[in-house]
Parts: sequence; C-alpha cells; structure tokens
Amino acid sequence: MQKRILIVDDEPAIRDMVAFALRKAEFEPVAAGDAREAQTAIADFVPDLILLDWMLPGTSGLDLARRWRKDALTREIPIIMLTARGEENDRVSGLEAGVDDYVVKPFSSRELLARIRAVMRRTREDDEEGNVAVGAIRIDGAGHRVFATVDGAQVPVSIGPTEYRLLHFFMTHPERVYTRSQLLDHVWGGSVYVEERTVDVHIRRLRKTLEPHALDQMVQTVRGAGYRFSTST
Repeated sequence: MQKRILIVDDEPAIRDMVAFALRKAEFEPVAAGDAREAQTAIADFVPDLILLDWMLPGTSGLDLARRWRKDALTREIPIIMLTARGEENDRVSGLEAGVDDYVVKPFSSRELLARIRAVMRRTREDDEEGNVAVGAIRIDGAGHRVFATVDGAQVPVSIGPTEYRLLHFFMTHPERVYTRSQLLDHVWGGSVYVEERTVDVHIRRLRKTLEPHALDQMVQTVRGAGYRFSTST
C-alpha cells in the first residue's frame, strides 16, 4: 500500500511540485492550502507523514504542529516543516513545536524525498522494536505506546515520535553516557544531517513529557559529557 503524505502549503506551485515528486517516488500525496483543509483531510484519512509549511493563512505551521502533538489522532504522525526561515532560532522553534525534521526553501525534490524516507525509516524501525521496561516506564513496542506506573496503575504517556525514539534508545541502553553526536547517530541516523543542538531540544521535550509522572529526573545531564538514562539520582 502506498504511503499517504499530506502537503500543507498555501502556495499552489509548491503543492503541485511536491505532489509531482511524491507521485514519481510512489507516494500518495494529499494537498491542503490551510489549517481547515488539513484538518478535513486528516479526518478523512490519517496520513503517514505531514509536510507542513511554516507560514499559513489564518494560523502558523508552528501553532498547527503544537495542536497536532496534543491530539491523540495526530500526535504520532511524523511532521517535516517546510519553510524559508533558515536561522538556527527558527529551526529550534520548529523542533520545540513538535516537528521531526526541517527543510529550508528553496529545496530540491531529491533532498525532500531523502528526508521523507529517513523519517519514515526511523518510524518503521520503532514499530518493529519489542517491549522494554525500566523503572516505572514501560514501552509497548507493538502498540507504539508508553506507560508510566503511578500508584500501581499503568498510565498512558502522551509522547511525540522523536521523543519516543529517544526514550526507546535510552531505555535499551540505560546507565550509559552518550554524547550529543552519539545520540544523533543512534536516534536520528548517521546519514541524516541534524545539528547537535537538536538533541538538547528533544531532551527538554522528553523531560517535559515525563514530568507530569515525576519521571523526568531519569533523563540526566552529565556535565561536559552528554546525557544518561538512569533510575538512580
């Protein structure tokens, strides 16, 4: 079955160019020009990935990404932001809003397809992972879900796809210190160009995800070295 990709961009020329490239690569594109059309498309059929423009009429792509990350229907859909804003602070803002990757306009079809395949490959590998439990956190690999044990009960944890991958790697490699570069290689993949500061952004988001369950202290900063996942403080 073809993977369905939702293109959310208010420029018809961009939508048409991206849709053409996706069809050639044997993806099924669905186009939306604004947030309302995007919501309608998702209600009809949940896509496998979303290409989201930063600047949209009525609302920004950042606000839309934040909204989708809070919605149970869309929180696990990978999002790649498409934007002309290429400054570091802009990229960090996008990552903090919940996007998984970032492509700066103008971009080539070849680069965009490479980014799409890399994100989908990581998502597929996550789905194939088994169950793992460390302390009060448990991952259901088959169901792609995270649970926290609170007062003896299993409570679902709302988590984004990149934070899921990061948490899964930490939980399968506990008590070891990893540098930002090593985490990029293991979690994002060595063939994908991502800045090291991206790791810090997703570490903060992972801690924020675990904080309501009093488990954020398990993601520890080792000064001058990197990060460690541990049940001890």
